[in-house]
Amino acid sequence: MVEKGKAFDKLFIEAVDEGLTVLGESGRQMIFFHLENSYSIKKHKIPKKPEAFATGLEKIFGAGASVIEKLILKSLYSKLGLKYEDREERPFAEYVNEVKEADDAKEAKQDNRRRSSSSNRQSLEVRSSQQSSIPCMEMEKEDFSYFYR
Repeated sequence: MVEKGKAFDKLFIEAVDEGLTVLGESGRQMIFFHLENSYSIKKHKIPKKPEAFATGLEKIFGAGASVIEKLILKSLYSKLGLKYEDREERPFAEYVNEVKEADDAKEAKQDNRRRSSSSNRQSLEVRSSQQSSIPCMEMEKEDFSYFYR
């Protein structure tokens, strides 16, 4: 099973890749190269540094960075089964943090359901084994009735 944060990080990097494909493959690779060499932002560290990533995009593209950020966010929200709503003047990193929190809450809810389902199954197994042992005890008592006289 993939750790909680790593699953989100993987999806976020995929969304970044998809958002940057608007620039073509060589353009996408050039952006990653420039982010790493000029701003020390390695591709695998982007999910941990969304503010630095957004700042790097803004330095490279200026006001055009917001278009790329929206493409990335739409892809990320879609991957997580969420609806993206554009709110003006909201920083990219806030969107990322919000969607990460929503994903964490969704995973926690699923974990609780799995645990609950597992404990229910175990409870049923215990009750079932207890019920099935009662007839055996009665049968043994009848078979050995001469001991009880």
